[in-house]
Amino acid sequence: MHSLADTKNVQLRVENSRDSIVMDYDPERLLQIVHNLLSNAIKFTPAGGEVVMKLETGNSKFENGNGKMENGDMEQFPISSSPFLISISDTGVGITPEELPLVFDRFFQAKNQEKTKTGGTGIGLSLTRELVRAMNGDISVESRVGAGTTFKVELPVANKAELATESVPAARFMASDGLAHHLKVETLTHNLEAGSHLLIIEDNPDVVEYLAACLGKCYHLDFAYDGQAGIEKAIATIPDLIISDVMMPEKDGFEVVETLKNDERTSHIPIILLTARSTVADRIAGLKRGADAYLAKPFVEEELLVVATGLMETRRKLQEKYRHTDLETAPAVAAQNPEATEQKSFFDLENLFLQKVIALIDAHLDDAEFGNAELSRKMLMSESQLHRKIKALTDLSLSVFIRSVRLRRGRVLLQTTHLTVSEIAYSVGFTDLAYFSRTFSAEFGTAPSTFRKEGLQE
Repeated sequence: MHSLADTKNVQLRVENSRDSIVMDYDPERLLQIVHNLLSNAIKFTPAGGEVVMKLETGNSKFENGNGKMENGDMEQFPISSSPFLISISDTGVGITPEELPLVFDRFFQAKNQEKTKTGGTGIGLSLTRELVRAMNGDISVESRVGAGTTFKVELPVANKAELATESVPAARFMASDGLAHHLKVETLTHNLEAGSHLLIIEDNPDVVEYLAACLGKCYHLDFAYDGQAGIEKAIATIPDLIISDVMMPEKDGFEVVETLKNDERTSHIPIILLTARSTVADRIAGLKRGADAYLAKPFVEEELLVVATGLMETRRKLQEKYRHTDLETAPAVAAQNPEATEQKSFFDLENLFLQKVIALIDAHLDDAEFGNAELSRKMLMSESQLHRKIKALTDLSLSVFIRSVRLRRGRVLLQTTHLTVSEIAYSVGFTDLAYFSRTFSAEFGTAPSTFRKEGLQE
Protein backbone atom coordinates (compact mmCIF):
# COMPACT_ATOMS: atom_id res chain seq x y z
CA MET A 1 0.00 0.00 0.00
CA HIS A 2 3.03 2.32 0.20
CA SER A 3 2.88 2.96 -3.54
CA LEU A 4 -0.79 3.93 -3.39
CA ALA A 5 -0.02 6.30 -0.51
CA ASP A 6 2.91 7.79 -2.45
CA THR A 7 0.66 8.62 -5.41
CA LYS A 8 -1.43 10.79 -3.05
CA ASN A 9 1.54 12.20 -1.13
CA VAL A 10 0.30 10.52 2.05
CA GLN A 11 2.76 9.12 4.58
CA LEU A 12 2.05 5.51 5.55
CA ARG A 13 3.57 4.24 8.81
CA VAL A 14 3.40 0.93 10.70
CA GLU A 15 4.04 0.67 14.44
CA ASN A 16 4.18 -2.62 16.32
CA SER A 17 4.86 -3.37 19.97
CA ARG A 18 5.98 -6.98 19.42
CA ASP A 19 8.19 -8.68 16.85
CA SER A 20 5.76 -11.56 16.41
CA ILE A 21 2.67 -13.21 17.81
CA VAL A 22 1.63 -16.85 17.46
CA MET A 23 -2.12 -17.26 17.05
CA ASP A 24 -4.81 -18.90 14.95
CA TYR A 25 -5.81 -16.72 12.00
CA ASP A 26 -7.23 -16.83 8.50
CA PRO A 27 -4.63 -15.30 6.12
CA GLU A 28 -7.11 -14.46 3.37
CA ARG A 29 -9.63 -12.77 5.67
CA LEU A 30 -6.99 -10.86 7.63
CA LEU A 31 -5.37 -9.60 4.44
CA GLN A 32 -8.74 -8.39 3.14
CA ILE A 33 -9.54 -6.63 6.42
CA VAL A 34 -6.22 -4.75 6.50
CA HIS A 35 -6.35 -3.98 2.78
CA ASN A 36 -9.88 -2.55 3.00
CA LEU A 37 -9.11 -0.36 6.01
CA LEU A 38 -5.77 0.92 4.70
CA SER A 39 -7.07 1.73 1.21
CA ASN A 40 -10.08 3.47 2.75
CA ALA A 41 -7.86 5.55 5.05
CA ILE A 42 -5.54 6.56 2.20
CA LYS A 43 -8.50 7.42 -0.02
CA PHE A 44 -9.95 9.92 2.46
CA THR A 45 -6.66 11.49 3.59
CA PRO A 46 -5.62 14.65 1.71
CA ALA A 47 -2.11 15.23 0.35
CA GLY A 48 0.41 15.82 3.13
CA GLY A 49 -1.56 13.71 5.59
CA GLU A 50 -0.64 10.54 7.42
CA VAL A 51 -2.02 7.04 7.87
CA VAL A 52 -0.73 4.95 10.79
CA MET A 53 -1.35 1.25 11.40
CA LYS A 54 -0.59 0.04 14.94
CA LEU A 55 -0.28 -3.62 15.89
CA GLU A 56 -0.28 -4.53 19.57
CA THR A 57 -1.81 -6.66 22.29
CA GLY A 58 -4.08 -5.13 24.90
CA ASN A 59 -6.85 -5.69 27.42
CA SER A 60 -9.40 -8.21 26.25
CA LYS A 61 -13.03 -7.28 25.72
CA PHE A 62 -13.88 -10.87 24.77
CA GLU A 63 -13.21 -12.76 27.98
CA ASN A 64 -15.19 -12.88 31.18
CA GLY A 65 -14.08 -14.30 34.47
CA ASN A 66 -14.74 -17.90 33.34
CA GLY A 67 -12.61 -17.62 30.21
CA LYS A 68 -15.65 -17.63 27.91
CA MET A 69 -16.74 -15.26 25.17
CA GLU A 70 -19.15 -12.58 26.38
CA ASN A 71 -21.17 -13.17 23.19
CA GLY A 72 -22.95 -16.46 23.90
CA ASP A 73 -23.31 -17.22 20.17
CA MET A 74 -19.56 -17.42 19.68
CA GLU A 75 -17.67 -20.67 19.92
CA GLN A 76 -15.57 -21.13 23.05
CA PHE A 77 -11.82 -20.85 22.40
CA PRO A 78 -8.72 -21.12 24.57
CA ILE A 79 -8.17 -17.36 24.64
CA SER A 80 -5.34 -15.21 25.89
CA SER A 81 -6.32 -12.37 28.20
CA SER A 82 -4.68 -9.96 25.70
CA PRO A 83 -6.31 -9.80 22.25
CA PHE A 84 -4.53 -8.89 19.04
CA LEU A 85 -5.28 -5.23 18.25
CA ILE A 86 -5.07 -3.54 14.87
CA SER A 87 -5.79 0.18 14.72
CA ILE A 88 -5.66 2.23 11.52
CA SER A 89 -5.74 6.02 11.96
CA ASP A 90 -5.77 8.76 9.36
CA THR A 91 -5.64 12.56 9.33
CA GLY A 92 -8.45 12.77 6.80
CA VAL A 93 -11.77 14.57 6.55
CA GLY A 94 -13.44 12.65 9.39
CA ILE A 95 -17.03 11.46 9.80
CA THR A 96 -19.87 13.43 11.39
CA PRO A 97 -21.40 12.15 14.67
CA GLU A 98 -24.72 11.55 12.92
CA GLU A 99 -23.13 9.32 10.25
CA LEU A 100 -20.71 7.46 12.52
CA PRO A 101 -23.20 4.74 13.65
CA LEU A 102 -24.03 4.03 9.99
CA VAL A 103 -20.56 3.49 8.51
CA PHE A 104 -20.76 -0.32 8.68
CA ASP A 105 -24.20 -0.44 7.04
CA ARG A 106 -24.21 -1.93 3.56
CA PHE A 107 -24.35 0.68 0.75
CA PHE A 108 -23.96 3.58 3.15
CA GLN A 109 -21.79 6.37 1.72
CA ALA A 110 -20.71 9.27 3.89
CA LYS A 111 -21.08 12.81 2.65
CA ASN A 112 -17.33 13.32 2.99
CA GLN A 113 -16.96 11.48 -0.30
CA GLU A 114 -18.19 14.63 -2.00
CA LYS A 115 -15.34 16.62 -0.43
CA THR A 116 -12.69 14.12 -1.52
CA LYS A 117 -14.23 13.63 -4.98
CA THR A 118 -13.79 9.91 -4.39
CA GLY A 119 -16.70 7.60 -4.94
CA GLY A 120 -17.38 4.15 -3.56
CA THR A 121 -19.99 1.44 -3.37
CA GLY A 122 -20.51 1.51 0.41
CA ILE A 123 -19.75 -2.21 0.60
CA GLY A 124 -16.12 -2.21 1.82
CA LEU A 125 -16.69 -1.45 5.52
CA SER A 126 -19.74 -3.69 5.71
CA LEU A 127 -17.70 -6.56 4.27
CA THR A 128 -14.84 -5.77 6.63
CA ARG A 129 -17.15 -6.04 9.65
CA GLU A 130 -18.46 -9.40 8.42
CA LEU A 131 -14.89 -10.69 7.98
CA VAL A 132 -13.92 -9.53 11.48
CA ARG A 133 -16.99 -11.22 12.96
CA ALA A 134 -16.17 -14.41 11.06
CA MET A 135 -12.87 -14.44 12.95
CA ASN A 136 -14.78 -13.94 16.24
CA GLY A 137 -13.48 -10.40 16.53
CA ASP A 138 -14.89 -6.93 16.93
CA ILE A 139 -14.46 -3.68 14.99
CA SER A 140 -15.17 -0.12 16.14
CA VAL A 141 -14.64 3.41 14.85
CA GLU A 142 -13.86 6.82 16.32
CA SER A 143 -13.81 10.04 14.31
CA ARG A 144 -13.71 13.82 14.50
CA VAL A 145 -14.65 15.99 11.54
CA GLY A 146 -11.55 17.62 10.11
CA ALA A 147 -9.21 15.69 12.41
CA GLY A 148 -9.39 12.13 11.11
CA THR A 149 -10.74 8.66 11.82
CA THR A 150 -9.50 5.58 13.65
CA PHE A 151 -10.77 2.03 13.04
CA LYS A 152 -9.94 -0.56 15.69
CA VAL A 153 -10.02 -4.32 15.13
CA GLU A 154 -9.72 -6.70 18.09
CA LEU A 155 -9.15 -10.40 17.48
CA PRO A 156 -9.03 -13.09 20.19
CA VAL A 157 -5.66 -14.81 20.49
CA ALA A 158 -6.31 -18.54 20.29
CA ASN A 159 -3.91 -21.46 19.78
CA LYS A 160 -6.32 -24.22 18.85
CA ALA A 161 -5.06 -25.11 15.35
CA GLU A 162 -1.85 -26.97 14.59
CA LEU A 163 1.22 -24.77 14.12
CA ALA A 164 1.89 -24.07 10.44
CA THR A 165 5.08 -25.74 9.21
CA GLU A 166 5.96 -23.05 6.68
CA SER A 167 5.31 -19.36 6.19
CA VAL A 168 3.46 -18.38 3.01
CA PRO A 169 3.25 -14.69 2.00
CA ALA A 170 -0.28 -13.54 2.83
CA ALA A 171 -0.68 -11.79 -0.53
CA ARG A 172 -0.51 -15.17 -2.20
CA PHE A 173 -3.94 -15.93 -0.81
CA MET A 174 -5.58 -12.94 -2.50
CA ALA A 175 -6.37 -14.97 -5.61
CA SER A 176 -6.28 -18.33 -3.92
CA ASP A 177 -8.74 -20.85 -5.24
CA GLY A 178 -7.53 -23.89 -3.37
CA LEU A 179 -5.71 -26.64 -5.23
CA ALA A 180 -6.69 -25.27 -8.66
CA HIS A 181 -4.82 -22.01 -8.00
CA HIS A 182 -1.66 -23.77 -6.87
CA LEU A 183 -1.74 -26.10 -9.88
CA LYS A 184 -1.98 -23.08 -12.18
CA VAL A 185 0.99 -21.45 -10.47
CA GLU A 186 3.05 -24.64 -10.74
CA THR A 187 2.20 -24.96 -14.44
CA LEU A 188 3.19 -21.36 -15.12
CA THR A 189 6.42 -21.82 -13.18
CA HIS A 190 7.39 -24.82 -15.29
CA ASN A 191 6.67 -22.86 -18.46
CA LEU A 192 9.22 -20.19 -17.57
CA GLU A 193 12.66 -20.59 -19.07
CA ALA A 194 15.02 -22.20 -16.58
CA GLY A 195 18.02 -20.12 -15.61
CA SER A 196 16.69 -16.84 -16.96
CA HIS A 197 18.05 -13.67 -15.37
CA LEU A 198 15.49 -11.18 -14.01
CA LEU A 199 16.19 -7.68 -12.67
CA ILE A 200 13.79 -6.21 -10.10
CA ILE A 201 13.90 -2.40 -9.76
CA GLU A 202 11.85 -1.55 -6.69
CA ASP A 203 12.47 0.67 -3.65
CA ASN A 204 9.85 -0.89 -1.35
CA PRO A 205 11.35 -3.80 0.65
CA ASP A 206 7.96 -5.47 1.18
CA VAL A 207 7.25 -5.56 -2.56
CA VAL A 208 10.78 -6.80 -3.23
CA GLU A 209 10.26 -9.63 -0.74
CA TYR A 210 6.95 -10.62 -2.32
CA LEU A 211 8.38 -10.53 -5.87
CA ALA A 212 11.31 -12.66 -4.74
CA ALA A 213 8.90 -15.18 -3.19
CA CYS A 214 6.90 -15.36 -6.44
CA LEU A 215 9.80 -15.45 -8.91
CA GLY A 216 12.82 -16.78 -7.05
CA LYS A 217 11.93 -20.39 -7.83
CA CYS A 218 12.16 -19.86 -11.60
CA TYR A 219 14.59 -16.97 -12.16
CA HIS A 220 18.05 -15.88 -11.13
CA LEU A 221 17.15 -12.58 -9.43
CA ASP A 222 19.08 -9.33 -9.27
CA PHE A 223 17.91 -6.17 -7.50
CA ALA A 224 18.22 -2.40 -7.75
CA TYR A 225 16.54 -0.02 -5.32
CA ASP A 226 16.14 3.14 -7.40
CA GLY A 227 15.66 3.98 -11.07
CA GLN A 228 19.20 5.18 -11.81
CA ALA A 229 20.78 2.14 -10.18
CA GLY A 230 18.36 -0.04 -12.14
CA ILE A 231 19.41 1.50 -15.45
CA GLU A 232 23.09 1.02 -14.64
CA LYS A 233 22.59 -2.60 -13.54
CA ALA A 234 20.46 -3.41 -16.60
CA ILE A 235 23.18 -2.09 -18.95
CA ALA A 236 25.89 -3.94 -17.05
CA THR A 237 24.15 -7.33 -16.81
CA ILE A 238 21.65 -7.38 -19.76
CA PRO A 239 18.89 -9.37 -17.97
CA ASP A 240 16.25 -11.42 -19.75
CA LEU A 241 13.36 -9.58 -18.10
CA ILE A 242 12.94 -6.42 -16.00
CA ILE A 243 10.24 -5.66 -13.44
CA SER A 244 10.23 -2.01 -12.37
CA ASP A 245 8.16 0.11 -10.04
CA VAL A 246 6.97 3.45 -11.44
CA MET A 247 7.38 5.73 -8.43
CA MET A 248 11.02 5.61 -7.29
CA PRO A 249 13.79 8.01 -6.28
CA GLU A 250 16.47 9.25 -8.73
CA LYS A 251 14.58 8.15 -11.87
CA ASP A 252 11.02 6.85 -12.06
CA GLY A 253 9.86 3.77 -13.95
CA PHE A 254 8.87 5.77 -17.05
CA GLU A 255 12.42 7.13 -17.30
CA VAL A 256 13.83 3.63 -16.81
CA VAL A 257 11.75 2.32 -19.71
CA GLU A 258 12.56 5.26 -21.98
CA THR A 259 16.31 5.02 -21.31
CA LEU A 260 16.61 1.26 -21.72
CA LYS A 261 14.35 0.98 -24.75
CA ASN A 262 16.42 3.62 -26.58
CA ASP A 263 19.77 1.98 -25.82
CA GLU A 264 20.70 -0.69 -28.38
CA ARG A 265 22.33 -2.75 -25.63
CA THR A 266 19.05 -3.13 -23.73
CA SER A 267 16.30 -2.29 -26.23
CA HIS A 268 15.26 -5.94 -26.59
CA ILE A 269 14.62 -6.58 -22.87
CA PRO A 270 10.91 -6.98 -21.94
CA ILE A 271 9.91 -4.58 -19.14
CA ILE A 272 6.95 -4.93 -16.77
CA LEU A 273 5.88 -1.78 -14.92
CA LEU A 274 4.29 -2.10 -11.46
CA THR A 275 2.34 0.78 -9.99
CA ALA A 276 -0.62 1.84 -7.90
CA ARG A 277 -1.28 4.50 -10.54
CA SER A 278 -3.55 2.32 -12.64
CA THR A 279 -5.59 4.89 -14.55
CA VAL A 280 -5.88 4.59 -18.32
CA ALA A 281 -3.73 7.71 -18.75
CA ASP A 282 -0.96 6.20 -16.60
CA ARG A 283 -1.02 2.91 -18.50
CA ILE A 284 -0.89 4.71 -21.83
CA ALA A 285 2.06 6.82 -20.60
CA GLY A 286 4.00 3.67 -19.72
CA LEU A 287 3.15 1.84 -22.92
CA LYS A 288 4.06 4.83 -25.07
CA ARG A 289 7.55 4.79 -23.59
CA GLY A 290 7.93 1.16 -24.60
CA ALA A 291 6.80 -0.83 -21.55
CA ASP A 292 5.77 -4.35 -22.57
CA ALA A 293 3.25 -4.85 -19.76
CA TYR A 294 1.61 -2.89 -16.95
CA LEU A 295 0.46 -4.41 -13.65
CA ALA A 296 -1.54 -2.49 -11.05
CA LYS A 297 -0.78 -2.99 -7.36
CA PRO A 298 -1.89 -5.01 -5.54
CA PHE A 299 -1.28 -7.88 -7.96
CA VAL A 300 -1.23 -11.62 -7.29
CA GLU A 301 1.34 -14.30 -8.02
CA GLU A 302 -0.66 -15.99 -10.76
CA GLU A 303 -1.21 -12.70 -12.61
CA LEU A 304 2.51 -11.88 -12.44
CA LEU A 305 3.53 -15.33 -13.69
CA VAL A 306 1.05 -15.18 -16.59
CA VAL A 307 2.49 -11.86 -17.76
CA ALA A 308 6.11 -12.99 -17.32
CA THR A 309 5.44 -16.27 -19.14
CA GLY A 310 3.79 -14.42 -22.02
CA LEU A 311 6.73 -12.06 -22.44
CA MET A 312 9.25 -14.90 -22.33
CA GLU A 313 7.22 -16.76 -24.94
CA THR A 314 7.29 -13.67 -27.16
CA ARG A 315 11.07 -13.59 -26.77
CA ARG A 316 11.30 -17.25 -27.85
CA LYS A 317 9.28 -16.45 -30.97
CA LEU A 318 11.68 -13.58 -31.68
CA GLN A 319 14.60 -15.99 -31.41
CA GLU A 320 12.88 -18.35 -33.84
CA LYS A 321 12.39 -15.48 -36.28
CA TYR A 322 16.05 -14.53 -36.29
CA ARG A 323 17.35 -18.09 -36.10
CA HIS A 324 15.53 -18.94 -39.32
CA THR A 325 16.64 -15.73 -41.04
CA ASP A 326 19.48 -16.27 -43.50
CA LEU A 327 21.56 -13.66 -41.61
CA GLU A 328 21.81 -11.57 -44.75
CA THR A 329 22.33 -7.86 -44.34
CA ALA A 330 21.49 -4.67 -46.16
CA PRO A 331 24.45 -2.69 -47.55
CA ALA A 332 26.65 -1.31 -44.82
CA VAL A 333 25.85 2.27 -45.81
CA ALA A 334 22.18 1.64 -45.04
CA ALA A 335 23.00 0.38 -41.57
CA GLN A 336 25.10 3.47 -40.92
CA ASN A 337 22.50 5.91 -42.25
CA PRO A 338 21.79 8.44 -39.44
CA GLU A 339 18.11 8.51 -40.42
CA ALA A 340 17.92 4.78 -39.67
CA THR A 341 18.23 5.48 -35.95
CA GLU A 342 14.67 6.83 -35.91
CA GLN A 343 12.97 3.47 -35.75
CA LYS A 344 9.24 2.95 -35.94
CA SER A 345 9.04 -0.35 -34.11
CA PHE A 346 10.82 -2.79 -31.85
CA PHE A 347 11.65 -5.08 -34.79
CA ASP A 348 13.13 -2.19 -36.80
CA LEU A 349 15.48 -1.39 -33.91
CA GLU A 350 16.61 -4.99 -33.44
CA ASN A 351 16.97 -5.53 -37.21
CA LEU A 352 19.21 -2.47 -37.40
CA PHE A 353 21.31 -3.80 -34.51
CA LEU A 354 21.81 -7.18 -36.21
CA GLN A 355 22.62 -5.45 -39.50
CA LYS A 356 25.38 -3.50 -37.78
CA VAL A 357 26.82 -6.64 -36.20
CA ILE A 358 26.68 -8.64 -39.45
CA ALA A 359 28.14 -5.75 -41.47
CA LEU A 360 31.14 -5.68 -39.10
CA ILE A 361 31.64 -9.44 -39.44
CA ASP A 362 31.42 -9.11 -43.23
CA ALA A 363 34.00 -6.31 -43.20
CA HIS A 364 36.47 -8.66 -41.47
CA LEU A 365 35.32 -11.90 -43.06
CA ASP A 366 38.78 -13.13 -44.13
CA ASP A 367 40.37 -12.22 -40.79
CA ALA A 368 40.49 -15.41 -38.73
CA GLU A 369 41.53 -13.40 -35.66
CA PHE A 370 38.38 -11.28 -35.73
CA GLY A 371 36.34 -12.81 -32.89
CA ASN A 372 34.27 -11.95 -29.84
CA ALA A 373 36.65 -9.38 -28.35
CA GLU A 374 37.26 -7.53 -31.61
CA LEU A 375 33.57 -7.42 -32.55
CA SER A 376 32.60 -6.22 -29.07
CA ARG A 377 35.10 -3.36 -29.26
CA LYS A 378 33.74 -2.32 -32.66
CA MET A 379 30.20 -2.34 -31.22
CA LEU A 380 31.35 -0.32 -28.17
CA MET A 381 30.06 -3.04 -25.84
CA SER A 382 31.65 -5.47 -23.43
CA GLU A 383 31.86 -9.11 -24.52
CA SER A 384 29.28 -10.14 -21.92
CA GLN A 385 26.87 -7.37 -23.02
CA LEU A 386 27.12 -8.31 -26.69
CA HIS A 387 26.92 -12.01 -25.91
CA ARG A 388 23.73 -11.61 -23.87
CA LYS A 389 22.18 -9.32 -26.51
CA ILE A 390 22.91 -11.76 -29.36
CA LYS A 391 21.78 -14.70 -27.22
CA ALA A 392 18.49 -12.95 -26.43
CA LEU A 393 17.79 -12.20 -30.11
CA THR A 394 18.97 -15.43 -31.76
CA ASP A 395 19.45 -17.99 -28.95
CA LEU A 396 23.04 -18.37 -30.24
CA SER A 397 26.17 -17.61 -28.30
CA LEU A 398 28.30 -14.78 -29.68
CA SER A 399 31.02 -17.08 -31.03
CA VAL A 400 28.47 -19.41 -32.66
CA PHE A 401 26.69 -16.41 -34.21
CA ILE A 402 29.95 -15.14 -35.76
CA ARG A 403 30.73 -18.62 -37.06
CA SER A 404 27.22 -18.96 -38.48
CA VAL A 405 27.59 -15.71 -40.44
CA ARG A 406 30.93 -16.93 -41.83
CA LEU A 407 29.45 -20.31 -42.85
CA ARG A 408 26.53 -18.67 -44.61
CA ARG A 409 28.90 -16.45 -46.57
CA GLY A 410 30.85 -19.57 -47.49
CA ARG A 411 27.66 -21.24 -48.69
CA VAL A 412 26.97 -18.28 -50.99
CA LEU A 413 30.50 -18.52 -52.43
CA LEU A 414 30.03 -22.24 -53.04
CA GLN A 415 26.90 -21.43 -55.05
CA THR A 416 28.19 -18.44 -57.01
CA THR A 417 31.96 -18.91 -57.57
CA HIS A 418 34.40 -21.50 -58.87
CA LEU A 419 36.77 -21.11 -55.93
CA THR A 420 37.93 -24.34 -54.32
CA VAL A 421 36.51 -25.38 -50.97
CA SER A 422 39.88 -24.55 -49.35
CA GLU A 423 39.95 -21.06 -50.89
CA ILE A 424 36.41 -20.40 -49.74
CA ALA A 425 37.20 -21.61 -46.22
CA TYR A 426 40.15 -19.22 -45.94
CA SER A 427 38.19 -16.34 -47.46
CA VAL A 428 35.51 -16.59 -44.76
CA GLY A 429 37.96 -16.77 -41.86
CA PHE A 430 38.61 -20.51 -41.36
CA THR A 431 42.25 -21.63 -41.14
CA ASP A 432 41.40 -25.32 -40.70
CA LEU A 433 39.70 -26.93 -43.71
CA ALA A 434 38.56 -29.94 -41.69
CA TYR A 435 36.92 -27.68 -39.10
CA PHE A 436 35.19 -25.71 -41.87
CA SER A 437 33.80 -28.90 -43.43
CA ARG A 438 32.68 -30.28 -40.07
CA THR A 439 30.89 -27.12 -38.95
CA PHE A 440 29.40 -26.57 -42.44
CA SER A 441 27.92 -30.07 -42.34
CA ALA A 442 26.50 -29.46 -38.85
CA GLU A 443 24.96 -26.13 -39.93
CA PHE A 444 23.43 -27.19 -43.25
CA GLY A 445 23.23 -30.98 -43.09
CA THR A 446 25.62 -31.64 -45.96
CA ALA A 447 29.36 -31.37 -46.63
CA PRO A 448 30.68 -28.37 -48.64
CA SER A 449 31.78 -30.53 -51.58
CA THR A 450 28.44 -32.32 -51.73
CA PHE A 451 26.59 -29.00 -51.47
CA ARG A 452 28.55 -27.63 -54.45
CA LYS A 453 27.89 -30.73 -56.57
CA GLU A 454 24.17 -30.55 -55.84
CA GLY A 455 24.21 -26.84 -56.74
CA LEU A 456 25.95 -27.49 -60.05
CA GLN A 457 23.44 -30.24 -60.94
CA GLU A 458 20.57 -27.81 -60.36
